[in-house]
Amino acid sequence: MDLKNYVATVLDFPKEGIVFRDITPLMNDGEAYKEATDQIVNFAKEHNIDVVVGPEARGFIFGCPVSYALGIGFVPVRKPGKLPREVIEYSYDLEYGSNVLCMHKDSIKPGQRVLIIDDLLATGGTIEAVIKLVESLGGIVAGLAFLIELEELKGMEKLKDYPVLTLMKY
Repeated sequence: MDLKNYVATVLDFPKEGIVFRDITPLMNDGEAYKEATDQIVNFAKEHNIDVVVGPEARGFIFGCPVSYALGIGFVPVRKPGKLPREVIEYSYDLEYGSNVLCMHKDSIKPGQRVLIIDDLLATGGTIEAVIKLVESLGGIVAGLAFLIELEELKGMEKLKDYPVLTLMKY
């Protein structure tokens, strides 16, 4: 199945000059959604994953079904003020400004093999921040999985030390 057939291209969204890759058609099609999820599940099995981590919100959409299929836990990564218990934070720079991501302090146990899942790899800044959170708790980033990689933004350069699965490249 060619998953690219389930990705809509939207020009000039969210602003002029941007080519947006919309994965909602893939999520709307049960067969395509299952195929994408199954490919990530197979990658996770190859890397002996103990727990899945996903940044909000699209990391939840793909991380949770993978966790369910494997019978393992899912750890959400959120923006400040969204998690109710003690958190660790990681601040990182964006092209214009900065961002902060948070994870519950007790969510990863030392030595756990972690798969980080998100829908899109662009510059790699968000995933790099999630990696820092996982590793600061003693987790081992055993793999990274993305539906889409935007190759021209060179995010993969920040991830060269990790096994990576990308289902589609643009």
